[in-house]
Amino acid sequence: MELQVLRKRVRIVLGFFVVALVLSGVTAFPLQWETGILVQLFGPGTFVGNLWPALAHWISYIHQGIADTAQTYPFIAYGTDWLAFAHIVIGVAFVGPLRDPVKNLWVIEFGMIACALVIPLAMICGPIRGIPFVWRLVDCSFGVVGIIPLWITRTMIRRMARLG
Repeated sequence: MELQVLRKRVRIVLGFFVVALVLSGVTAFPLQWETGILVQLFGPGTFVGNLWPALAHWISYIHQGIADTAQTYPFIAYGTDWLAFAHIVIGVAFVGPLRDPVKNLWVIEFGMIACALVIPLAMICGPIRGIPFVWRLVDCSFGVVGIIPLWITRTMIRRMARLG
């Protein structure tokens, strides 16, 4: 009975993780539209923009860069298309643990490693690309938040393995 409960919980947590992973990736497709909305909500002249002008300027700067690049060099967006695709493909890898969690524990551990690697990537590449420190911390939070459901899942799967 406990094994069945654990299997159900693993599927729920992994299902949430996969949906979040795929959704975070798919948002890389409409970047120009999304950053346009952010400018309207948080850019210069908005309530938030008046409270936090540096954030408003950053959002406006990012949107302008994406818009200018899309206008002059639209092929550059192909890189973010691949980013979105990678999120989807990684999400597909988690079908294995959904089917047989114990046999596919390595996928969970792979995901945990990937989450941990977000931090050095953001801290090394962020300054090279001119990304403000606060935004690098936001990027790091994806790895930190992502590892939590995977760690919970790993714990449940290891318990499943002990139960047989």
